[in-house]
Amino acid sequence: MEPGAAELYDQALLGILQHVGNVQDFLRVLFGFLYRKTDFYRLLRHPSDRLGFPPGAAQALVLQVFRTFDHMARQDDDKRRKELEEKMRREAGAAAEQELEAGPTADTDAEPAGPEQPVGRWGTGQKEAEPPGADAGAVEAPREPPTPPKGQEQFQRNPDSYNGAVRENYTWSQDYTDLELKVPVPEHVVKGRQVSVALGSSSIRVAVLEENGERVLMEGKFTHKVSTEGSVWSLEPGKCILVSLNKAGEYWWNAVLEGEEPIDIDQINKERSMATVDEEEHAVLDRLTFDYHQKLQGKPQSHELMRQQQIGP
Repeated sequence: MEPGAAELYDQALLGILQHVGNVQDFLRVLFGFLYRKTDFYRLLRHPSDRLGFPPGAAQALVLQVFRTFDHMARQDDDKRRKELEEKMRREAGAAAEQELEAGPTADTDAEPAGPEQPVGRWGTGQKEAEPPGADAGAVEAPREPPTPPKGQEQFQRNPDSYNGAVRENYTWSQDYTDLELKVPVPEHVVKGRQVSVALGSSSIRVAVLEENGERVLMEGKFTHKVSTEGSVWSLEPGKCILVSLNKAGEYWWNAVLEGEEPIDIDQINKERSMATVDEEEHAVLDRLTFDYHQKLQGKPQSHELMRQQQIGP
């Protein structure tokens, strides 16, 4: 299949996914089709068989396709990380340039000073060393720091709030298919039995168990549905409760809970690159295809041919 050809079917597949509501049932639809309408699950047991796959070949094909797109996803992760690091370096360099440009203007209104007179510094004797009539306020006033990033720009700098936000009692980040929440807990919360997490497709409640009862850390209704089968949570002792949510639909969220301040999804990184499959993966696919056709024709497969070459004539 040519690069990008799979995107031609996005609308049809998206309609199926929205109808069934979660990825697991979506996969059941796909594999059910292969079971009912193709020879995907039929095994080639004899050289005379003309339909089906050799034992293990179908599983290998599925795993290979999964690895192909998993490789793409990891490349996307690396690209996002590098873009974020480069952006932070550029902003740090711009802030340093602003400070250098602002430095010489700090005492432009002051009278010329002697070679030993400190300029623009807090120190003993500075006040007596100033010439009469000099504007002391212009010398002593501390330079204003560069304006810190605000809003989504600030959230994008933090891996815990990348494509998400920092809220009063938790942080959240997201990619196209999943969300990750981090809910801080007290240092004494170190075991799972000290935590209560109630997770539904439309709501969440996170609490810690204390001597006088439960203390709710986070509670509310989701702005969109999640798949509970693909969602999990874990405790980082004394630090936070990590909740990984699998979106029921593939779209960007502007908030986790109803009633919260939404983020501007036009300012997040929504890029989904389609990287090409590397040569090693192509070689594996080619070998599987070759072995399949050799098996259909009753001819030696690649591992058998290799063994024959090693043994010699």
